[in-house]
Amino acid sequence: MMYSSRRKPVLYFKEERRFLSGKCTVYKLFGLCMVLVLVSLLWLQLSCSGEMSSSVHEDRRFPQQQQPPLPCPSDSQASSVDDPSWGPHKLALIVPFRERFEELLVFVPFMHTFLNKKKIRHKILIVNQVDHYRFNRASLINVGYLESGNDTDYLAMHDVDLLPLNDALDYGFPEDGPFHVASPELHPLYHYKTYVGGILLLTKKHYHMCNGMSNRFWGWGREDDEFYRRLRKAELQLFRPSGITTGYKTFHHIHDPAWRKRDQKRVASQKQEQFKVDPEGGLSNLRYQVESRQELTVSGAPCIVINTKLECDLNQTPWCVLA
Repeated sequence: MMYSSRRKPVLYFKEERRFLSGKCTVYKLFGLCMVLVLVSLLWLQLSCSGEMSSSVHEDRRFPQQQQPPLPCPSDSQASSVDDPSWGPHKLALIVPFRERFEELLVFVPFMHTFLNKKKIRHKILIVNQVDHYRFNRASLINVGYLESGNDTDYLAMHDVDLLPLNDALDYGFPEDGPFHVASPELHPLYHYKTYVGGILLLTKKHYHMCNGMSNRFWGWGREDDEFYRRLRKAELQLFRPSGITTGYKTFHHIHDPAWRKRDQKRVASQKQEQFKVDPEGGLSNLRYQVESRQELTVSGAPCIVINTKLECDLNQTPWCVLA
């Protein structure tokens, strides 16, 4: 008879004295315990043998070569690299950024899924301005181009608040010339013919031919208008989407102007310079420091954050700070 381990030993021996007599009572108890241990071991062995025979029987029903393989994350990641249907090119998705984390949390997983669905090899580069100067979108794109690495051969200048909703939009390699994805016919806000902002694809070769973008534009706006003139000067033909029927609903603009106000201030000297072409500035006179580089995952989507400090020549562009 088995007893709970919580019972006191004194009660146990008193109970046994009613049935056991003589000086060998302790030895008899020891022998009984040994018998119970042997019976337990025999039962355990029979149980294991039954499970093993059952598994062998199942293996006979499902031969090893027919059993479905277990999912392997490394295999699924390598499949896009080895699959020739993804093509030989890789996109550097460059996002100029500062303090818009709510939009970033939406943007990164959305774009990663969108580009994977279209079989576009890519890496998302968030160029985060961490200095105390005014926001400079063009300079941050220049930084993204220089820091994008040799494993990418074309880039997308991409706003963080603009999400493509039409799967027919082309993010492929723009071999023939710059491809303006967010064309004036499709962008929800900007509709003038020379607009090239929002989302613009270029090969690295073409971007270098333009000497990148001008670094003179501190604050919001005008840098893409100046870049349009650079495209014409480099004699590059601009292409735009065709056959897209979704119109101004082609993109979702997630920027909240009431929550994130744009820096649209123009000091006097800046007003005089904002419509001029910058004939020499760009990649050739860009000055910056990478404070840190971090690989992050946002809802399963990978991205690289490049924390960047831009440098400003107050003699050339005193409007990089507001008086």
